[in-house]
Amino acid sequence: MDIGKIIENWLPTVFTILVVIGIYYAVKLLLSRQAKGQSDKSLVKSITLFVIALTGIIAILLAIPMPESVKGQVTSLIGIVISAVLALSSATFIGNALAGIMLRAINNYKTGDFIKVNEVFGRVTERGLFHTEVQTETRDLMTLPNMFLATNPVRVTRASGTFIEGVVSLGYDVNQNKIKEALILAAKNADLEDPFVRVTELGDFSVVYKVYGLLKGSKTIISAQSRLNSALLDSLHEAGIEIVSPGFMYQKQIGETVFIPKKVKIIEDVTTHSQVDGLIFDKAEKAESIEKRKETLADVDGKIKEMEIVIKATTVESDLAALKVKCDKLKAIRAKMIANIDKKVEDLTDS
Repeated sequence: MDIGKIIENWLPTVFTILVVIGIYYAVKLLLSRQAKGQSDKSLVKSITLFVIALTGIIAILLAIPMPESVKGQVTSLIGIVISAVLALSSATFIGNALAGIMLRAINNYKTGDFIKVNEVFGRVTERGLFHTEVQTETRDLMTLPNMFLATNPVRVTRASGTFIEGVVSLGYDVNQNKIKEALILAAKNADLEDPFVRVTELGDFSVVYKVYGLLKGSKTIISAQSRLNSALLDSLHEAGIEIVSPGFMYQKQIGETVFIPKKVKIIEDVTTHSQVDGLIFDKAEKAESIEKRKETLADVDGKIKEMEIVIKATTVESDLAALKVKCDKLKAIRAKMIANIDKKVEDLTDS
């Protein structure tokens, strides 16, 4: 066996392997540096590295010393496999990607917003090209394909505030004005603004009332709903109004019994309402904080670019020196912001 001949035959293969590995890690390092503190860079990085790895594997296979007939069969097999994979996965893959682009273009919600799609309700923690991650009321994380969001109505709770709704069904024997007064008082006691009442349904045995109150800001929407329901119980009972199904009263002979519980000593919750919402949507809070820092970073980048343009156009030495000092300070601030964002992203990934 001629060792020299073997080395000569396998030399192109070894060279190809080294080139592929070198290109892969060089591109990985370059993209990692560019992705620091920037949005949506991880997806581009993953796709680019996948394409490089796939191309490199094909190049290595073709560089292996083998008869031309076998090489032709291997090439045909690779082509068939790639075509089959693309054909089977392209519909979902491309569909979700196009839906993600469409959602980005519409931009009707952002990270940290409350959204409801069908029966799914929660805060957005991550927006990707193919999926959107939502943290639900039970603190769990739910991944929704972008096609699902693009083909179903998405209700977005405005960050500036939303109306909290309380619903009660009461009998015809109680005057509606008395009920409305108690409902509005409950909304005020729940720290809601501009309360109003709607009579939405006249049923066979009961009337459906809905009370609304404006909650300034949306971060405590879960606890605000609980506060309103609790306030409704207290307000209606204090007004002497029974919250009980009229059908129940008609089915059982109860005489003059009134179903209003006696007052008991109020026990304050150890955990405040704001803490409850923070515990439920902890990841969403962190993700929203990161997005706000990224927006601030983008503003700093814009200021640096503007200052660099001014520096190029400045000819006075004293002004030029002062501008360079300011630019250097901005760059130092930018570096600290990037390090801070990267640290928070790492913490978010580990949580």
